[in-house]
Amino acid sequence: MKLNDKWLKKRWVANTFALCAAVAFYMIITHFSDIFGGVGSFFSFLKPIITAVVIAYIFNPVSNLFRDYVFKKLKNRKTAWKLSVAFTIIVIILAVTLLFVALIPQLADSVMTLANNMGGYVETMQSILEGFQKGNQSFFGVDLTGLATFSEKLLTTVTDYFSHNMSNVVNTSANIGKSVFDLVISFILAIYLLLDKERIINGVSRLFALLMKDDTYKNSCLLLDRCNAILIRYISFDIVDGIIVGIINLIFMLIAGLPYSVVISFIVGITNLAPTFGPIVGAVIGAFILVLVKPWYALAFIIFTIVLQTIDGYILKPRLFGESLGVSPLMILISIILGGRLFGVIGILLAIPFAAIFDFVWKDYILKKLELRKAKKYNI
Repeated sequence: MKLNDKWLKKRWVANTFALCAAVAFYMIITHFSDIFGGVGSFFSFLKPIITAVVIAYIFNPVSNLFRDYVFKKLKNRKTAWKLSVAFTIIVIILAVTLLFVALIPQLADSVMTLANNMGGYVETMQSILEGFQKGNQSFFGVDLTGLATFSEKLLTTVTDYFSHNMSNVVNTSANIGKSVFDLVISFILAIYLLLDKERIINGVSRLFALLMKDDTYKNSCLLLDRCNAILIRYISFDIVDGIIVGIINLIFMLIAGLPYSVVISFIVGITNLAPTFGPIVGAVIGAFILVLVKPWYALAFIIFTIVLQTIDGYILKPRLFGESLGVSPLMILISIILGGRLFGVIGILLAIPFAAIFDFVWKDYILKKLELRKAKKYNI
């Protein structure tokens, strides 16, 4: 039977396609968890390679700066690029080394102080809880007896968990070691990707130029250029924003005389890189550390964090990111959930730029193309 337009217009063909589509949709819905788990396992298998690509992509602008400004007079451009990559790696390693040299002594001192005082913190908290349990204690008219009982049960549950689940702690430590090993492998692979960047880009460009029409290829290049601009702008300014927030938090804690200022400010700066939930995590960790020392320290820290994040969210971030943050909160939340489930921390960190890319692709390409198609159909 010869396939043509008349054959495709027959009623039974349309019904068959509709039935197959319905069956396929039903199978996808009923096995969605298995499909999603399979996709997650596939990306988990490729995680070192994906991480290497992300690292190479982040390092690439720095290498471009060295190539265009430091080694621009070298006639051999391949040698200039290799030197640029080498200097990029040296700068990154030096920066990380200096950070750890400055941070590790403070971190070790803070951890030792926290560990030495842990017994006193626990005794103080237990005495407070016992005081609430002896009478009908209240705070601003709110009965805290139930809260005290719940807190004591929570402490008991946490203690029992760690005492009966040491094997899980050991497995977690092993997983952390494996993650560190994968990160080292990804870092080495990223260096090779950077060194071979031109050949990879040229090969992919030639392939798509042969597969696509000229107009489609040109539009695809423009689309990729705009996506690249959004990603680079977001990553660069997100790092700058995290550094600024961490430094401001450090200055406040030093002026206020709060303990663990370096460690908490580092945590605040790092967690601020993650959208939406990052600042909340940083605030919870910092407040938990400070409440063990003195509750008023934690209260002052939380109040300052609310003020700082308000200024950061409404003044600093819009000035840094500009139009790249013009995305609905719902789309950002969905991107964070899907990115975190599929790609882990990297997916969470890149949730906003991917949401921005999807937003402008939807508005500027898909909807406009459908509008043009409708206009041609009805001669509008």
